[in-house]
Amino acid sequence: MTDGQNEEGIFRFPYVSTYIAGMTTIRLAAASLNQTPLAWDANRANILAAIREARKAEVSVLCLPEMCISGYGCEDAFLALGVQQTAIQLLGEIIPETGGLAVALGLPLLVEKQLYNVAALACDGHLLGFVGKQHLAGDGIHYEPRWFHPWEAGDVREVQIDGCPYPVGDLLFDCGGTRIGMEICRDAWVKNRPIANLAARGADIILNPSASHFAFAKQEIRRDFVLTGSKSFHVSYAYCNLLGNESGRAIYDGGTLVASRGKMLAVGPRFSYADRILQTADIDVEATRQDRASARPLHPSGGGATVEHDFSFPVPGKVKPSQMPAAWDISPPPKEEEFARAVPLALYDYLRKSRAGGFVVSLSGGADSATVATMIFLMTEFGTAEIGHQEFVDKLAHISGVTTAGDKQSLVRELLTCVYQSTRQSSETTRNAARTVAVALGARFLEWNVDAMIDAYVDTVSQAVDRNLTWETDDVALQNIQARTRGPGAWLLANLSGALLLATSNRSEAAVGYATMDGDTCGGLSPIAGIDKAFLLEWLKWMETTGPASVGPLPALGVVNVQQPTAELRPQEHGQTDEGDLMPYVVLDAIERAAIRDKLMPAEVFETIRPQFSDHSTQQLGQWVERFFELWSRNQWKRERYAPSFHLDDENLDPKTWCRFPILSGGYERELAELRERFL
Repeated sequence: MTDGQNEEGIFRFPYVSTYIAGMTTIRLAAASLNQTPLAWDANRANILAAIREARKAEVSVLCLPEMCISGYGCEDAFLALGVQQTAIQLLGEIIPETGGLAVALGLPLLVEKQLYNVAALACDGHLLGFVGKQHLAGDGIHYEPRWFHPWEAGDVREVQIDGCPYPVGDLLFDCGGTRIGMEICRDAWVKNRPIANLAARGADIILNPSASHFAFAKQEIRRDFVLTGSKSFHVSYAYCNLLGNESGRAIYDGGTLVASRGKMLAVGPRFSYADRILQTADIDVEATRQDRASARPLHPSGGGATVEHDFSFPVPGKVKPSQMPAAWDISPPPKEEEFARAVPLALYDYLRKSRAGGFVVSLSGGADSATVATMIFLMTEFGTAEIGHQEFVDKLAHISGVTTAGDKQSLVRELLTCVYQSTRQSSETTRNAARTVAVALGARFLEWNVDAMIDAYVDTVSQAVDRNLTWETDDVALQNIQARTRGPGAWLLANLSGALLLATSNRSEAAVGYATMDGDTCGGLSPIAGIDKAFLLEWLKWMETTGPASVGPLPALGVVNVQQPTAELRPQEHGQTDEGDLMPYVVLDAIERAAIRDKLMPAEVFETIRPQFSDHSTQQLGQWVERFFELWSRNQWKRERYAPSFHLDDENLDPKTWCRFPILSGGYERELAELRERFL
């Protein structure tokens, strides 16, 4: 890398303005990228393609996502010296390609034996320096403090790269008189945002390279801090984000934003199946400066430095307008719409990045498995509609038969195999529902009976313990062996083509352990383990009658929606239902939300939910609260064994990324005794 910075004195303390008065129109851009941790060549190719696309669009300043070079989800691999060195090597390969524009690029950087999350700014083929992230994400699914140190506001140091010194820290970049600052992802979400000090030091443009995972309704928060930042601090603001399923669990929805003077100028589409999405907007630097000059003056808090670089921004010509988001995403979309788009995109990326040979779903005829299967249908609908049939299948060319699938229905059949595994407890209702849904989706449908295998297990164990197993004495064991016996056949079917077996358990069942390990939890991925059953039931009704924009309803789901959820593991004369075994799902989910998300104790949970469910007796409601806490404590070991799931909201129960709880505990004995004493 070459920069010629030292002798030229480009980075100076304090700031010396090179501003020349006059009209300054600059084309500002942000690009969402679908990256993969440690996929160096693919990540570089995607970055270079975005830079070329930006140059073609006559962009002068381009913001790329946080950690776009290495991938954001490297986790403990960040600590490997080889990973840090390779990231710097790739940066060196990318910088010569930045001729004619300024580009922000995210990567890990070792400074004085400590690792930092930084964004480099390259301009016209030169590396100008690195901005350090000041506020690390260490809550929820994020563990940044495990790998990185927060950069202290005002601090500026030097780092040697290929024998050349470069500034790193709290920097403002002056490129030909236009001043560019950065907030890196979480920096914009906190009260003491760096933007205040950067604006006081004369920033014209703020770039926000982000890796902001999807959660329901989260885009509105992003829109707010982008608009507020541009208006309150009299700057132009470009926010970019990662896109797709980057590393397995987190879903990135993209949704680039460009604003100036409190007005949104460009909004990128979300949940895209493309490798990258570029959004551009023309900004008037002179106008924001005039706004700042006439407003109440801002006072810098001290520290920091400005890096100056001689660069002439070209006057942009007319180009094709950026792609705008779909109508459904202009205003806050319903939760059902976001769910219908987030999970299919995550499944598509998981499929192509894992190079699995398709999907297998054990289709019971009930709500959970129908939801999972429907997501693969939606994946093909959205993906082929956006990027075209050919590009969609080209990305899945490793799957035999996909490239020759001529239409969406045959494509679904190549990607999704559903199997209904009946027992003597199964009903014609669920069998018909499974077949009807599979046919409507276009999936390959198989069915077989597993009674012979169940009987073999029961007979073997009965002889060993020298007694007959009966429903009166062995209810749970006889239920579990049925669910567990379905596992090997589903796994075998998946293994035949190297497909990914999808588990079908939901979050409500995970909370209370209402699932058979190695039965309905079988699978390499559990797509709906992050969402509650009450919402799933409502979503299926929405899919039956309304459906997502551009796809519409799927009336065949009516055969599922008319049923009461049931495991069908007891003899039919028992009239088994899920809510009969547990409690109403709406009650269960309210208890879970209060107990786990809001961290309330049993008596507090009871008092919190009692107004919601006044139609139930105090005794009944109290018993359900007690039952929840007992089952929650008893079944943490099950949650530890669940297949990876997708993060969707702040009610996640995944112990590996969100909600940690001891496998062994006192089980809330004291707290439950207080509940019984006070209310029951």
